[in-house]
Amino acid sequence: MAETHSPEPRALARYALLAATVIGTMSNNIINVPLRSIAQDYGQTVQRTVLAVLAFSLFLAVTMPLTGWLGDRFGRRRVLAAAVGLMALTQVAAALAPNLELLVASRGAQGLACSGIPPLVMGILIWMHPAQPARMMAAWAAANGIGQAAGPPIGGVVADWFGWRAIFVVMAVATLTVLAALLLAVPADRPRPSALHLPGAILLTSGAGLLLAGISSLSQSPVPRLLSWTLIGVGLVVLLGFLLVSRGNASALIPVRFIAETRFARSTVAAFAQMFALGTALVAIPLVLTGAAGLSTSTAGAAFFVLPLTMAVLATFVGRLSERHGPRRVLRTGLVVIVVGACAIGLVAGSEHPRVPLLVPLLSLLGLGMAFVQTPAATGATRSPAGSYGAALGLFSLVRFAGSTTGAAWVALLVPRDATTAIFAGVAVISVLALALSFAGPDPVPVARG
Repeated sequence: MAETHSPEPRALARYALLAATVIGTMSNNIINVPLRSIAQDYGQTVQRTVLAVLAFSLFLAVTMPLTGWLGDRFGRRRVLAAAVGLMALTQVAAALAPNLELLVASRGAQGLACSGIPPLVMGILIWMHPAQPARMMAAWAAANGIGQAAGPPIGGVVADWFGWRAIFVVMAVATLTVLAALLLAVPADRPRPSALHLPGAILLTSGAGLLLAGISSLSQSPVPRLLSWTLIGVGLVVLLGFLLVSRGNASALIPVRFIAETRFARSTVAAFAQMFALGTALVAIPLVLTGAAGLSTSTAGAAFFVLPLTMAVLATFVGRLSERHGPRRVLRTGLVVIVVGACAIGLVAGSEHPRVPLLVPLLSLLGLGMAFVQTPAATGATRSPAGSYGAALGLFSLVRFAGSTTGAAWVALLVPRDATTAIFAGVAVISVLALALSFAGPDPVPVARG
């Protein structure tokens, strides 16, 4: 059992797991700032080059329930190590990509590899520290914030100095270092018998894939809108089929009653809203800073740094605040702050000459709101009945990163219309809907874990 490990080895294992989280998050956002440079190098539009961002998020989101199940079935540490190893290989492939199509394919493979990191790291942290779920999720949220903070400025600086391809070389070396730390420090866990209901797994994966592909393709002008909406409609129908075949099925990938349980549902929708806000900001703000504001890529990365840095710095404080006042109240506060911050950023960034000194503190305000949502949402998901299932933690992570994918697609859809104010108004609307759902149902009694 986890309780038999001495404190020092457990601390080393925790740092290795959090380092894997940082690497995974950085891999997601590290090319956002140099998007214009990549587009120019390949002779493509920025709108089309956003596919390199969307591909990562799409494959990451779609496969997380299955990688969560794989962790239960074959051991979380073993599957996590395999995922991180694959991540290193795909970073090398991206560095060598001769055209945009192969870069997009490499980024999709990176997303597939990264899909094992969020649910498996969350599961291992809770397994090793079952009495401290809020504290562990605060540490996990801080690692996410560090990755979100480090990715854009590192990507901008490396691209300015050595070219954007060097970004993937740096990430490959860092990923291999993390892999070695995981293998040396993280204890092996026992695989758990976990039946796979194949029809449900196929329906969940394909439904999520069709839905996110349809959302992503809405922003791509060569793709007919009718096809995009058809993909979205078919994806929703397939996901409904997943719920129908899983309901009352003893071997279901995730028991449907646990998905619908109020704590898990509230936490998951709030996480979607927070990641929608982050995905929107990660793409829209660097484009504003390197476009209308006239900043270089490295300067733009440094200016954007304040948003994820705020998230990282506040994560531990938010964890303590959640323990004292309850995660639900903290989560609602965060959603309100996101609404206010998004509206203010939309007005400033949407002006003809965006004022960077005014934009930077507003980005910090938006980061504060995201910090107040991220930790309580993750805590609620892991403490719910669904939190005992690796596939359910994968579903939670799927919805989180679906929010990021949808946010990036939302930006790509409106960028040609020069509608920055409308972009951030969308963030406010999504957050208001999540805030309304946060009032649904009482807090259930936490379940004991085996």
